[in-house]
Amino acid sequence: MSIFMMSVLGTGERKESKIATVTVPESELKKKNEALEKELKESKEREEQMRRQLQSTWERLRVAEEAEERLCSQLGELEAEAVYQARDYHDRIVSLMDQLSRAQSLLHKAHTSSSNSL
Repeated sequence: MSIFMMSVLGTGERKESKIATVTVPESELKKKNEALEKELKESKEREEQMRRQLQSTWERLRVAEEAEERLCSQLGELEAEAVYQARDYHDRIVSLMDQLSRAQSLLHKAHTSSSNSL
Protein backbone atom coordinates (compact mmCIF):
# COMPACT_ATOMS: atom_id res chain seq x y z
CA MET A 1 0.00 0.00 0.00
CA SER A 2 1.05 3.56 -0.69
CA ILE A 3 0.45 6.59 1.47
CA PHE A 4 -1.06 9.64 -0.19
CA MET A 5 -0.72 12.94 1.66
CA MET A 6 -2.98 15.94 1.23
CA SER A 7 -3.22 19.34 2.83
CA VAL A 8 -6.40 20.38 4.58
CA LEU A 9 -7.10 24.00 5.56
CA GLY A 10 -8.75 24.62 8.90
CA THR A 11 -11.67 26.95 9.39
CA GLY A 12 -11.76 30.03 11.59
CA GLU A 13 -9.79 33.22 11.75
CA ARG A 14 -6.44 31.60 11.82
CA LYS A 15 -5.63 29.36 8.91
CA GLU A 16 -3.49 26.46 9.77
CA SER A 17 -2.23 23.76 7.53
CA LYS A 18 -2.98 20.29 8.72
CA ILE A 19 -1.65 17.21 7.04
CA ALA A 20 -3.84 14.19 6.84
CA THR A 21 -2.67 10.86 5.62
CA VAL A 22 -4.96 8.83 3.44
CA THR A 23 -4.15 5.28 2.57
CA VAL A 24 -4.89 4.47 -1.08
CA PRO A 25 -4.29 1.00 -2.44
CA GLU A 26 -1.34 0.83 -4.84
CA SER A 27 -3.43 -0.99 -7.46
CA GLU A 28 -5.91 1.89 -7.50
CA LEU A 29 -3.10 4.39 -8.03
CA LYS A 30 -1.72 2.26 -10.85
CA LYS A 31 -5.16 2.14 -12.49
CA LYS A 32 -5.52 5.92 -12.22
CA ASN A 33 -2.01 6.42 -13.56
CA GLU A 34 -2.68 4.05 -16.49
CA ALA A 35 -5.95 5.84 -17.24
CA LEU A 36 -4.17 9.21 -17.21
CA GLU A 37 -1.39 7.89 -19.43
CA LYS A 38 -3.96 6.46 -21.85
CA GLU A 39 -5.82 9.77 -21.92
CA LEU A 40 -2.55 11.64 -22.51
CA LYS A 41 -1.62 9.28 -25.36
CA GLU A 42 -5.05 9.71 -26.98
CA SER A 43 -4.79 13.48 -26.59
CA LYS A 44 -1.37 13.49 -28.28
CA GLU A 45 -2.74 11.31 -31.10
CA ARG A 46 -5.67 13.70 -31.60
CA GLU A 47 -3.27 16.64 -31.57
CA GLU A 48 -1.05 14.97 -34.18
CA GLN A 49 -4.08 14.12 -36.33
CA MET A 50 -5.27 17.74 -36.12
CA ARG A 51 -1.75 18.91 -37.02
CA ARG A 52 -1.77 16.67 -40.12
CA GLN A 53 -5.23 17.92 -41.10
CA LEU A 54 -4.11 21.52 -40.64
CA GLN A 55 -1.02 20.88 -42.77
CA SER A 56 -3.15 19.21 -45.46
CA THR A 57 -5.63 22.10 -45.44
CA TRP A 58 -2.76 24.60 -45.61
CA GLU A 59 -1.31 22.78 -48.63
CA ARG A 60 -4.71 22.72 -50.39
CA LEU A 61 -5.10 26.44 -49.72
CA ARG A 62 -1.65 27.14 -51.18
CA VAL A 63 -2.48 25.12 -54.31
CA ALA A 64 -5.84 26.91 -54.65
CA GLU A 65 -4.18 30.31 -54.33
CA GLU A 66 -1.61 29.43 -56.99
CA ALA A 67 -4.39 28.19 -59.29
CA GLU A 68 -6.32 31.41 -58.70
CA GLU A 69 -3.25 33.47 -59.62
CA ARG A 70 -2.76 31.46 -62.83
CA LEU A 71 -6.43 31.81 -63.76
CA CYS A 72 -6.35 35.57 -63.14
CA SER A 73 -3.27 35.87 -65.32
CA GLN A 74 -4.88 33.82 -68.10
CA LEU A 75 -8.09 35.84 -67.82
CA GLY A 76 -6.10 39.07 -68.16
CA GLU A 77 -4.38 37.73 -71.27
CA LEU A 78 -7.72 36.66 -72.77
CA GLU A 79 -9.26 40.05 -72.03
CA ALA A 80 -6.35 41.82 -73.73
CA GLU A 81 -6.66 39.52 -76.75
CA ALA A 82 -10.41 40.18 -76.88
CA VAL A 83 -9.79 43.93 -76.90
CA TYR A 84 -7.29 43.59 -79.76
CA GLN A 85 -9.73 41.43 -81.73
CA ALA A 86 -12.58 43.87 -81.11
CA ARG A 87 -10.42 46.76 -82.35
CA ASP A 88 -9.44 44.79 -85.48
CA TYR A 89 -13.08 43.86 -86.05
CA HIS A 90 -14.14 47.49 -85.65
CA ASP A 91 -11.42 48.65 -88.06
CA ARG A 92 -12.53 46.01 -90.59
CA ILE A 93 -16.16 47.14 -90.30
CA VAL A 94 -15.16 50.79 -90.80
CA SER A 95 -13.09 49.78 -93.84
CA LEU A 96 -15.97 47.77 -95.33
CA MET A 97 -18.38 50.66 -94.69
CA ASP A 98 -16.01 53.02 -96.53
CA GLN A 99 -15.80 50.58 -99.46
CA LEU A 100 -19.58 50.22 -99.52
CA SER A 101 -20.03 54.00 -99.38
CA ARG A 102 -17.60 54.49 -102.28
CA ALA A 103 -19.30 51.74 -104.27
CA GLN A 104 -22.72 53.30 -103.67
CA SER A 105 -21.34 56.69 -104.64
CA LEU A 106 -19.92 55.27 -107.88
CA LEU A 107 -23.21 53.51 -108.61
CA HIS A 108 -25.11 56.68 -107.90
CA LYS A 109 -22.79 58.68 -110.20
CA ALA A 110 -23.02 56.01 -112.88
CA HIS A 111 -26.78 55.96 -112.59
CA THR A 112 -26.95 59.77 -112.66
CA SER A 113 -24.65 60.06 -115.67
CA SER A 114 -26.57 57.37 -117.57
CA SER A 115 -29.83 59.16 -116.77
CA ASN A 116 -28.37 62.46 -118.02
CA SER A 117 -27.16 60.98 -121.28
CA LEU A 118 -30.59 59.77 -122.19
